[in-house]
Amino acid sequence: MRDLSALPNLNVALIQTTLAWHDRRANLEHFDTLLEQARGADLIILPEMFTTGFSMESETLAEPEKGPASKWLKDQAAKLEAVITGSVIVQAADGSHRNRLLWARPDGEVLHYDKRHLFRMAGEHNHYTPGDQQVLFELKGWRIRPLICYDLRFPAWSRDAEDTDLLLYTANWPGARRHHWNRLLPARAIENLCYVAAVNRIGTDGKGFAYTGDSQVLDFQGETLLSAGEADGVFTVCLSAADLAAYRTRFPANLDADRFEFIY
Repeated sequence: MRDLSALPNLNVALIQTTLAWHDRRANLEHFDTLLEQARGADLIILPEMFTTGFSMESETLAEPEKGPASKWLKDQAAKLEAVITGSVIVQAADGSHRNRLLWARPDGEVLHYDKRHLFRMAGEHNHYTPGDQQVLFELKGWRIRPLICYDLRFPAWSRDAEDTDLLLYTANWPGARRHHWNRLLPARAIENLCYVAAVNRIGTDGKGFAYTGDSQVLDFQGETLLSAGEADGVFTVCLSAADLAAYRTRFPANLDADRFEFIY
């Protein structure tokens, strides 16, 4: 069993901002101006579909697996010596379109997670293929599980209390359901005995939907460590592995968790 208390602290940066509708170049240039403020972070999180906004025009907007966004993330990760992550529209090798989170490491490797739960109320399930694999990334010994937006509503997909130290959600979550976002995120932290970092966008998209941000970081008891509100900018927080280890020792509810398996 690993000694979680021996791990170094993890410095996390959340970038909450507006997105230019269907304009990759404008978005990447905009993030270029913000990323320097995140220097010193170990992990930098961008919103869902950060190059386009939340769009169903997958056939028009999809880029190859090793396309411009992937290259840009690799370059930025190397420059800042940090992992940078966020989701983009990708055409996979099998020809399917995916809402894919890219996890770019400073060493040049890019890993990914494909969004499992597609938001049918916007028709996402008609334009994208869902992922069927949970993913666990490691950074400085921390075990980090990435998820995308609508995944937040499905607790079983987030569930893995024994292995996950940080749940990461990247989103385009509209202001109309702000209340749900702010209730579900603490629930995921509490039930999994882990930190939660969630990044949303602000502004209005090309369909007229307004986004109110509320990017935040929560501890293992669902307490707020960072809250961005509706502000535009870069927000940083330091997570303590020792605090997480101490809490799990005092309150090892994970030992009584139900066991289950997924049926696809």
